Amino acid sequence: MDKYWFCVKHHRVEKTPGEICPPIDRLGPYDTEAEAQRALEKAKERNEAWDSDPEWTDETDWSGQSKRSTTE
Repeated sequence: MDKYWFCVKHHRVEKTPGEICPPIDRLGPYDTEAEAQRALEKAKERNEAWDSDPEWTDETDWSGQSKRSTTE
């Protein structure tokens, strides 16, 4: 099945199989071209949701990774 990707370097939808940009430069995979086309919008929506998540904290654990806060 073909998959679609959004290249953040070239700001275009790319399709596999075929020539696509390296993984560092793309978002996806998406099942449809329309989903891939709105990849940046979807990423922005997710970032806003995560930023306003009351269960998340910027406090780090022993490895330096951010973690979810606990209500216990």
